[in-house]
This record gives sequence, C-alpha cells and structure tokens, in this order.
Amino acid sequence: MPRTRQRYFILALITIVLAFSTGDRATLSIAGSGMSRELGLDPVQMGWLFSAFAWAYVMAHIPAGWLVDRFGVRLTVMAGLLAWSLCTMFMGAAAWFVQVFAALLVLRFLLGTFEAPVGPASARVIAAWFPATERGLAGAIFNSAQYVSLALFTPLMGWLDHRFGWEHVFSVMGALGLLLAVLWWFSYAPPSTHKRINAEELDYIRQGGGLVELGASHAGRGIPPAPPPPTLASVLGLLRSRMLAGIFLSQYCISAITWFFVSWFPTYLVKDRGMSILTAGVVASIPALCGFFGGVASGYVSDHLYRRTGSLTIARKIPIICGMLLTSAMIGCNFVTADWMVIALMSLAFMGKGCGSLGWAVVADTAPRSMIGLTGGVFNAIGNTAGITTPLIIGLILGRTGSFYWALVFVGCHGLVAVLSYLFVVGRIERFDPGLPADAATAATRPDLMPQGRTDHP
Repeated sequence: MPRTRQRYFILALITIVLAFSTGDRATLSIAGSGMSRELGLDPVQMGWLFSAFAWAYVMAHIPAGWLVDRFGVRLTVMAGLLAWSLCTMFMGAAAWFVQVFAALLVLRFLLGTFEAPVGPASARVIAAWFPATERGLAGAIFNSAQYVSLALFTPLMGWLDHRFGWEHVFSVMGALGLLLAVLWWFSYAPPSTHKRINAEELDYIRQGGGLVELGASHAGRGIPPAPPPPTLASVLGLLRSRMLAGIFLSQYCISAITWFFVSWFPTYLVKDRGMSILTAGVVASIPALCGFFGGVASGYVSDHLYRRTGSLTIARKIPIICGMLLTSAMIGCNFVTADWMVIALMSLAFMGKGCGSLGWAVVADTAPRSMIGLTGGVFNAIGNTAGITTPLIIGLILGRTGSFYWALVFVGCHGLVAVLSYLFVVGRIERFDPGLPADAATAATRPDLMPQGRTDHP
C-alpha cells in the first residue's frame, strides 16, 4: 500500500501552534503605540513589558522541557495554549485594572510561562515524526511559523488596532487561540499510536532514524515512570558538550534578531520612518515573507546536502552560516533614506535570518534520546534570554540617543557572532551521548569507527 503522509499534517499543526504563539507575544508591538498613549506608559515601561515575557519564557523553558518529557506533547501543548490565550484576552482589559502597569507586567510574565512548552514539544515532534533526511525541511517549516505569523497576523492586528482600538488586538487573538487548543487536542498523537498513519509510513520514519515510539505511552496507555527532574547537573551535562554549547550560543544570537522584529520593528517604522501604524502593519509583513522563503529554502537545501554527502555537519552548517552573514544587512538602513531601500535591506536581513534558523532540526539531530525535551528547553531558554536583553538594550539606546542608529548596529552584529560560533565552536554535528566523556562521544562517531564509512549519524 502507498504510505500515508500524516507526518506533514502533524508538522502543519505544530507550525500553526507556534504561529499563534509568536502572534500572541507580538500583540504588544502592534497595540503598543495606542496602548502607551492611552494608558500613559513611557518607553522604559514598554521595554519592561516587552522583556517581561522573555524573563518568564527563559525561566520556564527547562521545567517545561521536563514536563514535555514527563506528560507528553499532546497534554502540555494543549494546557499551554488554553492558558496563554486567556492571558492574551485579559491584556485587552488592562484599562480596567487599578495598577495598569503592574497588571500588564504580570500578564506578560504569565504569557511567557505558558508559551514555554511549544519549543521543547516541537523538538520531540520532529524527532519522532521525521526521518533524518527530512528533519532539515521539517525544522525549517516549523521555524517559519514566526514569519507566517508576522506576515498574516501583523496586518490583521494593525487593522484591528486601526478600526476597533488596541484592546481588540488582544481579545481577537486570544479567542482564536482557544479554538486552536480544541483542534490540537483532537488531532495530535505520537506516530506509533496515531489512527491515521499506516504501517508503511511508520516503517519509513523508523528506518530513517525517527524515534516513532517517543511519547507513545502517553496515548491512553498510562504515564511511564517520571524522568529525573531537571537539575543543575543535568543542564551542565549538556553544556559540557562543546558542540551543544556552540549551538546554544548561536541560538541566542539568532533570537536577538528575531526579538528586534517582534518587538521594536513596527515602532522603528512608525517613529523613525514616519509611517502610520496601519502602513507599518502591512509593510512589516514583507520582511516576514522573505524570512519564510529563506527558512523553507534552507531546509530544502540542508536535506538535499545531507542526502548527497551523508554529513549532518555539512548539511546543517552551510545554510546557517550563509544565512547569518546576510542578517548584518540591516545595518545598511542607517545609510539610506528611501523607504523602499529600508524595506529591501530588512527583507534581505530577515531572509538571511530564515536561512540561519535550522536550530530545531539541529536539536532533533543532536539531543540525547532520553532528554530531547530538556535539551530543547535549554536550547530555547538560552536563546530567548535575548528576549530579555534585546528589547531592554534597544529601549535604553533609544532613551539615550533618541535614534535607532546604534540599535540597528547592535542587532546586526549578532549574526556575525553566530557565524563565528558555528565555524569555530560547534565542530562536528552528531547526537550527543551524556553517558560518555566528551572526547569519547566524539570518538564514537569517527568516520573510521562508523558503519559504511558514514561521517555523521541521525
């Protein structure tokens, strides 16, 4: 029988979840101008609101990764979706609170907490549902959700803000999230127990290195013994791998660029370039579409290189390095005056950021089999510390200089640091075994010791 293609539906589903997650955290960037004017919030307070999400997002990621490993993808994602959608809706009622800034700060903190399981869950989904030869494209499509979100939701939220007021940006996005939670609950299951996958597709995934039994015991067959709770020792056990440490550092740099686009970019278009919020909402979607194209193209190229070379190192590094070099193009916006040139440079930078965003595929390739959720949690926690630092530093730069000049330089240089990390720190990309010393783990995958002369393995 021809094999089913259920894995693509599952990929679409988790991608939509991330798109809503990204959209809900970006609501403040669209509603921020009207909200700050009506509620009397200054730029420093807005910077704290932007970063409050990231503080919680970072702190919650490691326990969220453990919860994903403990309770499975289906339950943790559904619970998170319900909770963060309610938080989004309550932000639309901020004017009703006595202490407006404090209430918004708490809601943004809770939003970050409840969105944390999505990243670790996606690492398990990609590792379980896709063979190694398709993980690059799967990871790129999943990661492209942030661009789809900005391209689709930014114009919608801009229109809602313009037509009905900033409050309805939050209420509409929150209501849509609640509907998505219902769809997720009735649609997701791990591959070995999913009712719509046939044996041919299951064998294809398994033979390609997919961990098809991952999470199967959560689908109606009881919960297995809990994995050890995350400890400092378990996290440091991951960081003793030079490869993983370099990957985590690069993710921080990539996330810093992302956080500029989801926090201050619309404000940059309005205050520095003189656009209306409605125009900025539409214009901001153009770089997002370019990021989507770059992300999907890099995934396709990465998988093609892996099939041709059999080397994960070559297949993952080349698109990431080339893409991150392009992100520095945003610095050129300081030296042009025409709006179309600004959008062109930002689009080039965001396309490069998309090409460099193969991180979740790399996590699925390298995380220890028993710690995929935790590794994904550490990966995204370290990456999203940029969500704490980037909005605050940009806010401080604006408060001191009144211009985005040095803010663009600051953000653009992160891409160059990511390139240096992949060139000189990461080394060979391979699955890390925490039970072996770092040197022994590397030796275990030397070409002369691997079957059939393979240089890497899934």
